[in-house]
Amino acid sequence: MTDERRSGCPINLSVEVLGDKWSLVVIRDMMFGNLRHFRELLQNSQEGIASNILASRLQRLTELGLVSRAPDPTHKQKVIYSLTEPAIQLVPVMAHLGAWGRRHLPVTRELAVRAELLERGGPQLWDEFMDELREQHLGIPRPAGRESVFVKLRSAYEAALAEQSA
Repeated sequence: MTDERRSGCPINLSVEVLGDKWSLVVIRDMMFGNLRHFRELLQNSQEGIASNILASRLQRLTELGLVSRAPDPTHKQKVIYSLTEPAIQLVPVMAHLGAWGRRHLPVTRELAVRAELLERGGPQLWDEFMDELREQHLGIPRPAGRESVFVKLRSAYEAALAEQSA
């Protein structure tokens, strides 16, 4: 990232990092979809991100320290992308963005259900989800005996999809 910044304002600096059209969408897909490979991110993008844009955003997010990349141990020609701690700490921001969007924009039920669960679950659920993301992406074991937030969010999404199809 360039050293030229408009100001030292924390909101401005955050917008300079995350304010483009695709960065938060890529982080969202890694966070809520557990998409970790380039092809997965490309093919499962609801918004239809172009491959050159995805490559550019992944490179930028890596340079900014929000995403890491490593060789995939299961396939020699693939890399696996992981969220870093600063990206995982965006969970509350994503929850608030989703809640705001749900209240003020024409969302679809199936795509809003996770935002609803995160809003209702509040900081305790966000902390549990961040612990789970730390386990998935950083290899840090989460406290035992907790129900998977990821599974709960995915199940709600899949139920809303099935309801829509019925």
